[in-house]
Amino acid sequence: MLRSAAAVALIFFATTGASPRDVLSRAKQLYNGAQYDAAIDAASTAAKTPDLASAAQLVMARAYLERFRQGGNAGDKDAARDALKQVRSMDLGADDRVELSIALGESLYFDGQAGAAAEQFELALAHADRKQPTRRERLLDWWATALDRQAQSSPEAVARPLQARIVRRMEDELHGDTGATVASYWLAAAARSSGDIERAWDAAIAGWVRISQLGSRGAEARRELDALVLQAIIPDRARLVSPPSPEAAAASMRRQWDALKKAWS
Repeated sequence: MLRSAAAVALIFFATTGASPRDVLSRAKQLYNGAQYDAAIDAASTAAKTPDLASAAQLVMARAYLERFRQGGNAGDKDAARDALKQVRSMDLGADDRVELSIALGESLYFDGQAGAAAEQFELALAHADRKQPTRRERLLDWWATALDRQAQSSPEAVARPLQARIVRRMEDELHGDTGATVASYWLAAAARSSGDIERAWDAAIAGWVRISQLGSRGAEARRELDALVLQAIIPDRARLVSPPSPEAAAASMRRQWDALKKAWS
């Protein structure tokens, strides 16, 4: 409680006497620093200025969505939707319009509308600058996650084309940037989900080698790819390659995978 009070006091002193545009800038900084409560307070102040209202409401919506993602409080999800309904895209700059598409997608995703969310994320991807790889990869992961979630709740005749769609997008991303860690993961994951187990195995191996060149930036991607291979790709491939004795085949594949990781660690 003392830390919260101190944070509120700092915001008060930082925003008292500041111009509304400075307050909005401060709200964005607080959001980027994961100080969502403070970001909402500052953005609420900036929203009182008509020219800044849409941009401020967007910051509030994004902060509420992050709070919902972390805590699961339905009130935060509803507050985010209410803030988004007050945003007018024509009042936003180009960069904020991309963020609006992302926020709308997140809101739809959290409401269980995975397919519609993917449509929003795809619109945002069309305008996401490749010179901002961290932001683009975050968005790409949202898009693939939404489509994958839709596929998981669909019959096989619908699910496999959705997974193939993820494969095509990840191929395109890697053609543009071989260091795209999200694309390396999802290429292998979607190939496996679409039924192409050999492609999944090969894509995982190639992805591990590419990601190994990224140093610490690729650490999280390596962990996720390792889990995918050990928990999903190897068991599936072992059942395909050796139906009578999948356990022995899986043990052999794990040894191959461990050798690869050691060679490219």
